[in-house]
Amino acid sequence: MRIYPTKPNKVYFYATCLVDMFDPDAGLNAMRLMENEGLEVIFVEKQTCCGQPAYTTGYDDEAKKIALSQIALFPEQYPVVVLSGSCGGMMHHHYQRLFKGDKQESSVNQFCDRVFELTEFLVNVCRTKLTDKGEQSSVVMHTSCAARREMNVHVTATQLLDQLDNVELKKQAYEEECCGFGGTFSVKHPNISQAMVEDKTKHIEAVGADTLVSADWGCLLNINGAYEYQGKAIRGQHIASFIIERIGGAH
Repeated sequence: MRIYPTKPNKVYFYATCLVDMFDPDAGLNAMRLMENEGLEVIFVEKQTCCGQPAYTTGYDDEAKKIALSQIALFPEQYPVVVLSGSCGGMMHHHYQRLFKGDKQESSVNQFCDRVFELTEFLVNVCRTKLTDKGEQSSVVMHTSCAARREMNVHVTATQLLDQLDNVELKKQAYEEECCGFGGTFSVKHPNISQAMVEDKTKHIEAVGADTLVSADWGCLLNINGAYEYQGKAIRGQHIASFIIERIGGAH
């Protein structure tokens, strides 16, 4: 079981590639959530990919180069808060595996210990307490495979949503199943990926929730794209944006 540190004064923020390219507002809203906790949030502009695509396709040497370049951007001993369970899993768990037995293993492991997914950090480090200012609503949540199985942060995401008094959290059937994105999986196996996301969209739609939320933009990109292809108006939202709107912190 992970031992969590006391609440810091400063944090590094790792937005992820997909948030940077497709939903920068989610990144800004995540920063606002942490600033609401009294933290100074440091965004390092040179951050890029965490190296997961290279790692999961077998290019370990390339993944190590990317990992070292990212680690070097966060030299102070502040927590590194990541806006994705998938990228968080890569940086917290798989960096350690990449450098096992390497001369840099110790320093890499020290970095990995500082990596936290956003909802995990808010719940277990900041002890965040939310006050819901929104109207009565319902929500269904999708959690990425890495967020669920590697980081176990479907639990903390649920705990945050449960604090919103006017929000009913509905549970989809087979909620633990993959949406079919899986990074390069959706490119290598498009037919399988399409079948998986079609199942996922049916189960999400069946619960009749007002809003779909997820803490991973890779999954949202896939699910939203599927709904658009199906000609449906349903669109998922990053959990950071959903929460900041509910507590009245959006600009």
